[in-house]
Amino acid sequence: MLLSTLTVAAPTVDAAAPAPADPWSVIVTALLSGAVIAAIISFGGNYYFAIRKTREETRERLRALFAEAFAAYAAYREYPYVIRRRNADHPADERIRISELIRGTQERISYHLAATAAESDTVGSAYRHLIDRTRELAGSAMKDAWQAPAITEDRDVVIARSVINLGALDPDAVAYQKAVRDFLRAGRFGKRAN
Repeated sequence: MLLSTLTVAAPTVDAAAPAPADPWSVIVTALLSGAVIAAIISFGGNYYFAIRKTREETRERLRALFAEAFAAYAAYREYPYVIRRRNADHPADERIRISELIRGTQERISYHLAATAAESDTVGSAYRHLIDRTRELAGSAMKDAWQAPAITEDRDVVIARSVINLGALDPDAVAYQKAVRDFLRAGRFGKRAN
């Protein structure tokens, strides 16, 4: 039997062959690729503009809410004049018509009292104070207007301040408007800390 010599050659290392890839370097390379960077920038931009658009829409919704609240106050403030200028030829119809107008305005005011308070403690408080004062002063003027005879002459349509004077409400109206302006400028929508 012949014994042959078996020679096992040791593996040779080629100096020009690349070393096995480090897994972390592959991840870093992938993350820094142009497509990934573009996607991250695109996402960031879209997110920023979506947040900005939402804030602008919220600001506009609040502006409309606060303006409608002020319009309800202004309508209520006008009722002493409406009552004085009622149609003297149809007193029963006028009582019903004006009472329904006042009821509708009171309903809007009640809604806005709750809505302004829900959006901002400061604005809600200023609106409540404005409405309380308006009900006090305009309510008294409405009572006087119902007890006075209806206007029948054109010259009486312009009602003197000595008859109806609601100027004492002006500082409260200005305070409400300032509270709204400050709230909108602060931009803290949805935060109940105010």
